[in-house]
Amino acid sequence: MSEKPRRRRGGSRKAMLEKRSKPPAISPAPAGPVGGQYRPLTQSQLQQIYDTALRMLAELGMGDAPPALTRQALDCGATINELGRLCYSRAMVEDIIDGACKSFVLHGRDEAHSFEVGGERVYFGTGGAAVQTLDLDTHLYRPSTLADLEAFTRLADRLQNISWFTRCCVATDVSDIFDLDVNTAYALMRGTQKPVGTSFTLGSHVDPIVGLFDTVAGGEGKFAQKPFCKAHISPIISPMRYGEDAFEVAMACIRRRVPINAIVAAMSGATSPATIDGMLAASFAETLAALVMINIFEPGYPVIFSNWPFVIDLRSGAFCGGGGEISILNAAAAQLANHIGVPSGVASSMSDAKAVDAQMGMEKALSSLACGLSGANLVYESSGMMASLLGASFEAFVLDNEMLSHVYRMIRGIEVSDETLAFETMKNVITGEGHFIGETQTMQAMERDYFYPKLGDRLEPTAWAEAGARDAWQKANTEVRDILAQHRPNYIDPTVDTRIRERFNIRLD
Repeated sequence: MSEKPRRRRGGSRKAMLEKRSKPPAISPAPAGPVGGQYRPLTQSQLQQIYDTALRMLAELGMGDAPPALTRQALDCGATINELGRLCYSRAMVEDIIDGACKSFVLHGRDEAHSFEVGGERVYFGTGGAAVQTLDLDTHLYRPSTLADLEAFTRLADRLQNISWFTRCCVATDVSDIFDLDVNTAYALMRGTQKPVGTSFTLGSHVDPIVGLFDTVAGGEGKFAQKPFCKAHISPIISPMRYGEDAFEVAMACIRRRVPINAIVAAMSGATSPATIDGMLAASFAETLAALVMINIFEPGYPVIFSNWPFVIDLRSGAFCGGGGEISILNAAAAQLANHIGVPSGVASSMSDAKAVDAQMGMEKALSSLACGLSGANLVYESSGMMASLLGASFEAFVLDNEMLSHVYRMIRGIEVSDETLAFETMKNVITGEGHFIGETQTMQAMERDYFYPKLGDRLEPTAWAEAGARDAWQKANTEVRDILAQHRPNYIDPTVDTRIRERFNIRLD
């Protein structure tokens, strides 16, 4: 019996290749997928850590509480123990948790970039305070400048997987602390309309900088209506003490409606226990103390519960930004925050590598995937951070952006339906042409389910050699230069810019 003739598909190969080269109509790796697939703690372990943290707050309490905080806390049911430390009972803490903000909108100045923080939806963004930048020309580190910060902001504005931009480096060429805070805020305003984050060195800096935000937004009080900048505050000095300057910043932010990212970054074996579970209990207790601090003044205020357990190399005392321990710790921190239902923040991708190399890729992928799958709402430090947070890299930014598409794709998971199980398609192919390449369903799946990297190399060796045998660092360097040469936005109206410069010592041309 003769074999049935094969069906020929219409259309040329050129047309097919052109269609495949276009961006997909629907992103296969969108921001904001629901995480929570990875839960490093069992329910029993989570409960033990939770109970221990509440016991620490009730029995050990917090030291160095500023007088205003002590008075307010005592009025809300706190006590002072025999050591003079401010203690919160289990009932008080759980009441605070019940009344705490469970979700809020992180606004962009362009509302297309706004998104809701809460639940287990995952977004990646930046953070850090690197004092060095990996130079695009020399490939060596040098002190970070205000011009670097402005360039990083413009770059992040073009990278789709960076949902918000927090200043990633410190402008070491601006010595005055007020000018530093102002110029940092100005650079963020000029370079992007995504949500941003910054820090305030002193509480007295908040009012004038929010005034700058009001000016950019169109008038007094405009910022408070749709806050587009969050404050990064570290209110706890581990172990278990409050910081007075950070408390003053927090109070000023509440008055001006600046959402607060309350960061606790304890160090294993130094400012926190070296054991994994002990560190989680201690850092969770400290982050709860920060949540209490804010909510006793304004219940339900938008706070990101940022428990960032950090690891040190116990052989040398050096900070370790990459590795299995910091990955599992931050994933567990997200699980604990999600357990109490508050907006969560953790840290990832803080590679210890100095070069854009295999160590960098391994460490970044390991930690970003763990934190993403844990269901952390906001994953900080996820782009550009190198040298154990001492350095930032332009090339790492674009490579991390591509890596995060792969991470988002994994968090998205697998959808199963009668249509996608494709029994009828398999029947047609098996009894017909014998391949799936030209099937309509294949083309649909190609756009819907698969991410195709721009910088990642998938050529066979001969073609790779003929194309110049370039590595990832070289390709990323070219990509960065292209973006920075072409993307020079100024998101501040010239008239507004003039008014800002009349009031502040703006250093950028």
